[in-house]
Amino acid sequence: MLEDLNINELVETYVIPWGINIIFAILIYVIGKIVVGILVNLFGKVLARSKYDDMLVDFLKAIIRAVLMLFVIVASLDQLGVDTTSLVAILGAAGLAIGLSLQGSLQNFASGVMLLVFRPFTRGDFVEAGGTSGVVKDITIFTTVMNTPDNKEVIVPNGAIYSGNITNYSAKETRRVDMVVGIDYGSDLKKAKEILNEMVKADERILADPAPTVAVSELADSSVNFVVRPWVKSADFWGVKFDFTEAVKVRFDKEGIGIPFPQMDVHVHKSDSK
Repeated sequence: MLEDLNINELVETYVIPWGINIIFAILIYVIGKIVVGILVNLFGKVLARSKYDDMLVDFLKAIIRAVLMLFVIVASLDQLGVDTTSLVAILGAAGLAIGLSLQGSLQNFASGVMLLVFRPFTRGDFVEAGGTSGVVKDITIFTTVMNTPDNKEVIVPNGAIYSGNITNYSAKETRRVDMVVGIDYGSDLKKAKEILNEMVKADERILADPAPTVAVSELADSSVNFVVRPWVKSADFWGVKFDFTEAVKVRFDKEGIGIPFPQMDVHVHKSDSK
């Protein structure tokens, strides 16, 4: 009888209360997880309607999910009688220690957040940043992945990108092609200028507005230099630059206009031998 009494007291004092607490803790966790999922999905739909970048939406959803789940876990542990105040203090101290040991990673993390929020470039843009030029393939929290023109994949820390200059060649629909064409001093200046203007007007990829510029820019040591500055769509930039440079050489050769190149005259003096 005494053993039965002890067992009954044990069950009433510990098993039943602990069992109820465990059940409630599990319910808090399960229901909290479901509610967090609903809230995060609702938040994602609201951001999607606002036309934010997909990478930014996914990042914010992950952060909000982690924060809300932390509250759910703390509430579950509190139901079990765990001293959550001490737990939060321990987590805070651990977070501070980890933050101090990972300052570089945190800088990249913060820079990744800024890149996703302010969006100086997006996936598919051709940019020059962090000492690298290439097409942006992906922007993650810590790094940005680029493909170089010769198809090399380069992974650049976000801190290096955000702390320096960022040149986005894809940000504008049009670009100006800056070219310098030199002719020798014996060639017909007006004829050369007429030819360059004719070639600019003949290329359908060159835009009429803004108007292209063809002008004498410099009387150099061995050449008279023209600047040729047509405006084109960004996608046509390199095609126009390469094709026009080749066409100038072919046309000038045909018209008898000389293009100077470095030359060296060697004079040999014969001395009288004794």
